[in-house]
Amino acid sequence: MSHEQHNHSLADFPHSYWRSYPIPHHPPMQSDQTTEVAVIGAGIVGIMTAYLLTKAGKRVTLVEADTVLTGVTGHTTAKITAQHALIYDELIQTFGKEKVRLYYDANSDGLQLIEQVVGDLNIACDLEKKKAVVYASSEKGVQQIRKEMRAYQQLEMPGRFSMGPLEDLPFKTLAALTMPDQAQFHPVKFLVPLLDEIIAGGGEIYEQTRAITCKDANEIEMENGTVLSAEKVVIASHFPFNDFNGFYFAKLAINRSYGIAAEVTKPISDGMYISAEKPTRSLRSLPDGVLLIGGDGHPTGKSSVDTQTHYENLAAFGQEHFGLTDILHHWSAQDMTTLDKMPYIGEMTKRTPNILVATGFNKWGMAVGAIAGKVLSDAILENENPYARLFDPTRPKLKPKDIQQFAKKNLSVGKDLFVSKSQRPDKTPEELAFDEGGLVSVNGEKMGGYRDKEGKLHLVKTTCTHLGCGLNWNDAERSWDCPCHGSRFSYEGAVLNGPAGKPLEKVEL
Repeated sequence: MSHEQHNHSLADFPHSYWRSYPIPHHPPMQSDQTTEVAVIGAGIVGIMTAYLLTKAGKRVTLVEADTVLTGVTGHTTAKITAQHALIYDELIQTFGKEKVRLYYDANSDGLQLIEQVVGDLNIACDLEKKKAVVYASSEKGVQQIRKEMRAYQQLEMPGRFSMGPLEDLPFKTLAALTMPDQAQFHPVKFLVPLLDEIIAGGGEIYEQTRAITCKDANEIEMENGTVLSAEKVVIASHFPFNDFNGFYFAKLAINRSYGIAAEVTKPISDGMYISAEKPTRSLRSLPDGVLLIGGDGHPTGKSSVDTQTHYENLAAFGQEHFGLTDILHHWSAQDMTTLDKMPYIGEMTKRTPNILVATGFNKWGMAVGAIAGKVLSDAILENENPYARLFDPTRPKLKPKDIQQFAKKNLSVGKDLFVSKSQRPDKTPEELAFDEGGLVSVNGEKMGGYRDKEGKLHLVKTTCTHLGCGLNWNDAERSWDCPCHGSRFSYEGAVLNGPAGKPLEKVEL
């Protein structure tokens, strides 16, 4: 570790552990282009899809709004597992046993696909087989794990229920559910060689090129005015950027969660762990005895405490149980969950068969993100895929429970809109300290202000450019976050996360 990293503190700007690995840069798209397949979004889904299509002889153009691997894939816990905390019991109630067994198989195949690519290209990406474990620290947690174990048995999935403490964890646990033969890896080290393969196979990669609209399947307009024409379009931009095509913003719940990479005196050796109880605690080892602690999630733009507190909670947990001595990195992630907890992978709408989408991985995007690349590339190559129907975004109508969720989510959006709009500023720009942000009053008008570490003031209008919600200040990330649909903007107004496509209006004093 370099000296600078050792002086890292939670007050610094967040920086992901994975993104300290060198990532190659690519030029922006500066003139109109034509391609067979346009892939929008360069995370695990976009890169895997582009890689598999290039290998099959297709001409692919991969386009990223920011720089490659800056999104969710660069901010994950990087567990490749079919054990998604406690999900199988709930999924059986929605989908029935046959489909849920397919969900498990899809995730297992995702892990196998990653292993196969690692072998084919001889990639050194810290890939290690590990058991995945959900542990309970309360009676309620034990009951939940028992229920989940019964779901494993119904689905004939490998799993072991055990009562009593876990040897590898330095705090009290009452029970655990273990899935053997899962894995963890370094996602950036894994995906960077795939970018080289895409280019070697004749593909094009463009960064700093934000897609704004997709008129029909053939023309994607970029923020800089250039146009990419394609026969097929894959939208792997995490949140579908052409969102009004299917109203995805009304069908996705958006959450933020947090992670720290810390030096500890009591590292864990043999598994990947996650708590049954909330607030979630997710644990896995990193090289050199470093521990990754994740969790403390909440809906984007809606936290009951300062966002900085979430990092402090993880650090306190590390100090109490693992003898945390130094925080090397801290970062956060944005995740989306569909109404029925099953990802959307496939045709975006029935009307647009040439536009494909992948979104809503419910915080478990590594194994299923890899298999999404296979589902999407198979659809384009017209190959049969066993998981296409399961993940179909246009799948049959929602169950009553999902309709309830849908109504509840969209009712709460109305409330969020009202609350966020009625918030009043309590400061003037002059009163902001260095590295402080929040709502400020300028000549009686409400604005968003941030004074950076050099003392420069940045003012923006705090109306979300998606559907007009008021934005909340996120002190840990120095961003403006939307409580309605999860869009996020930098303190200078640039879009960090969709559905918003346009930046915030800047204000000069």
